[in-house]
Amino acid sequence: MTEIAQPQADDSRAKRNVVILVLAQAILGAQMPMIFTIGGLAGQSLASNACWATLPISLIVLGSMLAATPISALMQKYGRRTGFWIGASCGALGGAVGAYGLYLASFPIFLLGSLITGVYMSAQGFYRFAAADTASDDFRPKAISYVMAGGLASAIIGPQLVKITSQAMVIPFMGTYLAVIGVNVIGSLLFLFLDIPKPPVPSEDAPRGRSRWEMITTPIIAVSVICAMVSYALMNLVMTSTPLAVVGCGFEEGNAADVVTAHVLAMYVPSFFTGHLIARFGVKTIVASGLVILGAAGVVALQGVELENFFIALILLGVGWNFGFIGATTMLAGAHEAHERGRMQGLNDLIVFGGVTFASLASGGLMNCSGGSAIEGWASVNLAMAPFLVLAGGALIWLAMRPQED
Repeated sequence: MTEIAQPQADDSRAKRNVVILVLAQAILGAQMPMIFTIGGLAGQSLASNACWATLPISLIVLGSMLAATPISALMQKYGRRTGFWIGASCGALGGAVGAYGLYLASFPIFLLGSLITGVYMSAQGFYRFAAADTASDDFRPKAISYVMAGGLASAIIGPQLVKITSQAMVIPFMGTYLAVIGVNVIGSLLFLFLDIPKPPVPSEDAPRGRSRWEMITTPIIAVSVICAMVSYALMNLVMTSTPLAVVGCGFEEGNAADVVTAHVLAMYVPSFFTGHLIARFGVKTIVASGLVILGAAGVVALQGVELENFFIALILLGVGWNFGFIGATTMLAGAHEAHERGRMQGLNDLIVFGGVTFASLASGGLMNCSGGSAIEGWASVNLAMAPFLVLAGGALIWLAMRPQED
């Protein structure tokens, strides 16, 4: 009886942590759909060249990439709570600087705010790993999936706050950035209740684990990082351009917010059962399904620019991201030891968000500068998905064909 009860006790703590992280994903996470909905539109209003419209979003992702390794190292040394508080503080500061940039009509200051916001985005990325810290092997994929599901509420809260705040002040979008400050202040209080022990200080004779190079050249780790990067980068590539495409094709800002809402819902609703699907069908099957669905999103987007095309394409994009990214995260979480956590998780997010940075930079150029119209730009964005889907799909097939022990 004792051996059966022990995992249950461990998972009871994990489940309490999951509740806190789900709430954090819902409240603090609302700022990301808020900023992603209006960031390109605000950038377009401030930039002297429309090709740089999505640069604010690119700098958020760049900030996330640059912060990934330091944030991971801080969490390894001081615990998850410290890292998450730093993230929320930077989210509030980024919102304040962004609002000030809009007040001054200064694109450089607005971009600085975006870069600072990236530190929050990096910290939020570790919610999923924190969910796995105290979970058993059986509960781990479900814990990750449930925490990602917290984004369901953020998908509703964020765009609705945009509708209320984007034109609430004389300066367009300034109210949204001020609302971001409040979201971070309120959401940061949740971490007072987080119960994840600090990693123990390693003794002199404790195992040091593999080097970053040894880990990234391990087949299952390499493929999980590639699939996570491609899933996230392609989602970001298309999502970043979506408000510009919707408005550019003659629809309203409210329509763009509704499309983003549908997309973010599709990103997180499947999380209620993604963990169960991984347990039943295997993680590689779910990742492969995600890549196929991402490809289907591009196909639908290329069929036309009616509002229903945007909705269907962005819903498929969200589901594909969910399967691909949660599946890849689950692969990675089971492929390294606890004492390797700080190095591997930071390296993973550095690579993943490096790819996302490239995608978001490319998004504005493809959308605004690769054709003579919004329709042509939107087609270029979706066609750009193809080679990266081939890369990730090929890597997954290669892994599946290797001997089981790898």
